Amino acid sequence: MTKHELPQGMIRATDTTGTHEGYMPGFGNDFETEALPGALPQGMNSPQKCNYGLYGEQLSGTAFTAHPPERTWTYRIRPSVRHSARYERIELPYWKTAPHVPDGVTSLGQYRWDPVEPTGEDLTWLTGMRTMTTAGDVNTQVGMAAHIYLVTASMVDSYFYSADSELLVVPQQGKLRFATELGVIDVEPQEIAILPRGLVYRVEVLEGPCRGFVCENYGQKFEMPARGPIGANAMANPRDFKAPVAAYEDREVPSTLTIKWCGQFHETKIGQSPLDVVAWHGNYAPYKYDLKTYCPVGAILFDHPDPSIFTVLTAPSGVPGTANIDFVLFRDRWMVAENTFRPPWYHKNIMSELMGNIHGQYDAKPQGFVPGGMSLHNMMLPHGPDKQAFEGASNSNLGPVKLEETMSFMFETRFPQHLTEFAGTEAPLQDDYIDCWDSLEKKFDGTPGTK
Repeated sequence: MTKHELPQGMIRATDTTGTHEGYMPGFGNDFETEALPGALPQGMNSPQKCNYGLYGEQLSGTAFTAHPPERTWTYRIRPSVRHSARYERIELPYWKTAPHVPDGVTSLGQYRWDPVEPTGEDLTWLTGMRTMTTAGDVNTQVGMAAHIYLVTASMVDSYFYSADSELLVVPQQGKLRFATELGVIDVEPQEIAILPRGLVYRVEVLEGPCRGFVCENYGQKFEMPARGPIGANAMANPRDFKAPVAAYEDREVPSTLTIKWCGQFHETKIGQSPLDVVAWHGNYAPYKYDLKTYCPVGAILFDHPDPSIFTVLTAPSGVPGTANIDFVLFRDRWMVAENTFRPPWYHKNIMSELMGNIHGQYDAKPQGFVPGGMSLHNMMLPHGPDKQAFEGASNSNLGPVKLEETMSFMFETRFPQHLTEFAGTEAPLQDDYIDCWDSLEKKFDGTPGTK
């Protein structure tokens, strides 16, 4: 057997991207991919001359001395400085950035909204963004913003990147394509996409109208939570995150590039598509993830664990164990706990909880929290099941029950979330939401032995 021969009977895989065409599996992997053979240098990052006349350029997602460093080397038709010219300030009035505490809007309370509906006008990824809450301070790179997006029109010769934030995209309706510098990601309901800070992309409508939720993360990037005693498996598994393979455009056409920087939006005119990366390698990349692959864990004897067991991704803060943001998923699962009140219990929390419904019915609020809707329970404000949920859970047969056709999520942060003007005055706020607890009755009976 020569050096390059395989053992007799052994078959080599011909597709190294796994079972998903156009994607590479793994979270935080060091990927390498090329759209033209030989475009990716081997054994070094910055050769004196790159093949095909390409330019080598590094995109850094962390400080150079961070551990582990996150960066991607790109080999592109033009360096990014040719995709950047003089900037002109533009206004996107519905996209707000923290700190943003408007006068006349009260964030102290329990809030819930019906779905925000399309207006009938053409809305792109930029013009269709509607900020609901902001938290923290983008200038010190802490906190977040929560948005609803309404997208009915594709960006045409128009591109965007955020210098402020990483974006976590949660579709609820329709199908979007993110054509990025590092490849193409398509997402639909029950999937998410993670778009790194500094990555250039164009957003196209594949099936519309499109509506969904966005968590704009100003702080440290999302990572997988430590599983602790749960061990090496369950929850989100790294192999189910998919990064795109290299894809590029060589199009010379008048275009615009919009940049979000410290909460302001600026536009520059360029003469070509900036999506011109022919090859790349590194660990700083966009991802998609199928939420249906999330493997939940839970109580198998008694009691209701904290919702942190449903964390898909977490963005850490400087306080150990206290997240800048947690992305938490409530999906189909079995409920089997004995002698237990199974829905989420009544509580006040140091964390602020913004929830969205992707589809189906949420078990703690059987009425009013509909797909496309949102709720906000700010830090240290009490909340929990309404009377219908309480009575049902208190008196139900506690045999095994499967929650089916349900998927909701939570953006949870250690910062108070401040409502925007849109959330407080234009979005379809349910004015009677606070009344859902009014019918809870006093059940106290001081007789010994009474339940």
